[in-house]
Amino acid sequence: MTTDTALLDTLRQAVGTGHVLTGDGLIGYEQDWRQRARGRALAVVRPGSTDEVAAVVRACAAAGASIVPQGGNTGLAVGSVPDDSGTQVVLSLRRMDAVRAIDAANLTITVEAGGILQNLQQAAEQAGFLFPLSMASEGSCTIGGNLAANAGGTQVVRYGNARELCLGLEVVTAQGEVWNGLSGLRKDNTGYDLRDLFIGSEGTLGIITAATMKLYPLPAARLIAWAAVPSMQAAVDLLGLAHQHLGAGLTGFEVMNQFALSLVDKHYPQQRVPLFRTSPWCVLLENSDHESEDHARTLFERLLEAALEAGCINDAVVAESLSQAQALWHIRESIPLAQAEEGLNIKHDISVAVSRIPAFVAETDALLAQAIAGVRLVDFGHLGDGNLHYNVQAPEGGDAKAFLREQEERINTLVFDAVARHGGSISAEHGIGSLKAAKLPHYKSPVAMRMMRALKQALDPQGILNPGRVLAESASRPL
Repeated sequence: MTTDTALLDTLRQAVGTGHVLTGDGLIGYEQDWRQRARGRALAVVRPGSTDEVAAVVRACAAAGASIVPQGGNTGLAVGSVPDDSGTQVVLSLRRMDAVRAIDAANLTITVEAGGILQNLQQAAEQAGFLFPLSMASEGSCTIGGNLAANAGGTQVVRYGNARELCLGLEVVTAQGEVWNGLSGLRKDNTGYDLRDLFIGSEGTLGIITAATMKLYPLPAARLIAWAAVPSMQAAVDLLGLAHQHLGAGLTGFEVMNQFALSLVDKHYPQQRVPLFRTSPWCVLLENSDHESEDHARTLFERLLEAALEAGCINDAVVAESLSQAQALWHIRESIPLAQAEEGLNIKHDISVAVSRIPAFVAETDALLAQAIAGVRLVDFGHLGDGNLHYNVQAPEGGDAKAFLREQEERINTLVFDAVARHGGSISAEHGIGSLKAAKLPHYKSPVAMRMMRALKQALDPQGILNPGRVLAESASRPL
């Protein structure tokens, strides 16, 4: 009996024969969402409980087989698909999707890692609460994946990233032990914060199997406004006014450049994008009010009047109904899909202090235009928390595949160097994955890299958990 055969037999005993998938038909597990990489797994294993996850990890550790944890496989940094060796085990958490408990008095919900984000939102709403994490992939991404990447989304300006929304974790370690930290305490000063260590680690330190997340009261009203602004600086000024007028009611502040919106208009003309043809930038604002819709509308009107007087906006519309509000959000969320329709592109998920974003955009736009004639920039994102999706499209009519092949490294270096000059981060919410692992040491301090390597060695001395992600030197085989 070969080592692989023995491991597969042990895995079948652990989770059941029907939940160990091999052979053809694994493309949904072996290829990333952007179709940037296609690997080949020894098997896809689908445990149904934390104990089964632990048994799978113990079996893989004994066999020396590396594990690739996977949730909805919606990541954008190639962090959850196997390499091409045919030796890695993909550990899919999709069967583990139960809501274990809702504690109304503690304002918490405890969920398993394979639960779809949208289902978690709906469970919270049915119980009379808000779970505010929201993003375009919420119909397919999982809460475990959200935590593994410390996902952000559209309401970070008010509620924070996934890390800020999490009060506790259940984690299977690289040795197959279970750490239960699901207490849901808001105060626990008994040593190192293990929870925050695993959040954002992309499955390289342990496997998140469940989480206790914060809930919030449902707002009485949520209003959406769409404003045309003359410049990125004007958008930043509008953000300042929104904080002054709306306070904690400001739950979303998205910025979109004209070209990004033109792609939505081109590929999805039925969406009727407002105000973009005569403005270089548009902003979408969300105001969540706990008093009433009239109160929310009054605050919004005062904000927009002040913004017009200050010259921050040229024009604005306020959604008059829930369907109109959803339509405006749908335009914003359609930008990545419209960009994909336009062709292959180079994505950047960067963060810079809000005050420095206008200078960063002006400088980097100019550098790219000088470097590549006809380059097209799809610039949009969460201005409220300083996170831009600063994406680069090939010149119109050009060979997009050749552009990606010949220019990606050059463009990434140009953009990341500009981010570094402005004191920013090369990854705000998508993670490092394998796409940026080799770049990370150039933009992270040597001290930080040494501490990260020490943590990896301490928690995963065999290097079996998601090798090649975050820390490139831990790779078994490159994609």
